[in-house]
Amino acid sequence: MSLALKYRPATLDEIIGQERLLGEDAPLRKLIEADALPHLFLYGPPGSGKTTLARVIASALRRPFYELNATSFKSEELRKIFKTYTNALQKPLIFIDEVHRLSKNQQEILLPFMENQAALIVGASTENPYYSMTAAMRSRAHLFELDSINETSMYRQLEKIAQAEEIEVNEEAKIYLVRSSSGDLRAMLNLLESAAVISAPVTLKSLKSMRAHAIQAGSSEAGSHYDLASAMIKSIRGSDIDAGIYYLARLISGGEPPEFLARRLAILASEDIGNANPNALNLAASTLTIVEHIGYPEARIPLAQLVIYLASSPKSNSAYEAINSAQKAIADGEIHPVPEQLKTHSKTYLYPHHHGGWVKQEYLEKRSNFYHSRGSGFEKNLDAWLAKIRKEAT
Repeated sequence: MSLALKYRPATLDEIIGQERLLGEDAPLRKLIEADALPHLFLYGPPGSGKTTLARVIASALRRPFYELNATSFKSEELRKIFKTYTNALQKPLIFIDEVHRLSKNQQEILLPFMENQAALIVGASTENPYYSMTAAMRSRAHLFELDSINETSMYRQLEKIAQAEEIEVNEEAKIYLVRSSSGDLRAMLNLLESAAVISAPVTLKSLKSMRAHAIQAGSSEAGSHYDLASAMIKSIRGSDIDAGIYYLARLISGGEPPEFLARRLAILASEDIGNANPNALNLAASTLTIVEHIGYPEARIPLAQLVIYLASSPKSNSAYEAINSAQKAIADGEIHPVPEQLKTHSKTYLYPHHHGGWVKQEYLEKRSNFYHSRGSGFEKNLDAWLAKIRKEAT
């Protein structure tokens, strides 16, 4: 039996590195202990304990445990499990690994079983289910993000297991085992186990002969992750190409998923550039599609191209401020009725295309100025056309 399996936690107290969710008075722990757990989607980096937590939950709730994988998911297998427990008092816990790989049709198959509580569904993913699961699935479950296991917890667990297994490890080898595993406990134990066969004591040289470089599973330090992403966005917003490229390189070197980077850049393309250069959003959308299909190392190239393009573009946050202003007005109670001519099947609606592309008519009962153009880049063209039709209307 491998070390990872041998020392897999069997209780909530044995799980390390997830104090935010499972510490005393933590939300997930309270739900488990009260047997009030809804359907659940767990996501986080590899080796953070998603499968282990699902097993521990099943044990704590004394539920039969079934482990499935979305890559080989068969609806017949699922229905067979449900049929077995049709009249049972205790419903099973069905764990679906790599749940983000379920197709939309497969997710829809699960919905009625989730709705009637035929089983407790727990999914696990290295990707945020918000982007991969349908709204119907998300509305029936809680989403909890597991943290990458911090170095202190990793080191403590390494020493505990090495002592129990009587494996001698040099101090510099211990540090490399922890740091090169990037919060992946399973990867650390697998490397330790192999290294113990090669040399006694385990040395840095023997470790590097099998793992020459650190595992890059993303920016493991939460502060570093957010600070680097923030620095990249602010550099691009400030039109500093070299700074934007530098922080992009830092994020890539930290193993940040290309899809995450492309999503952040797509948001910037709309929020900070908008109609000053409408093509920025088109290029961002294309980049997001491309990096989803090609991955690293090639994905770094279209990402760099996009960063350069966005940093070089004229900037405007007019669209961002317009929608914020409109939403604030609605939240403050500014609710206007739809004018009669705009309602479905209205006989008084004036079709602009029958009037040369524009015709004066009321679209909003009370005139509100949510949008204020910056007059940047292509916005000047849009402003000129609006000024023209308004002048013609007077």
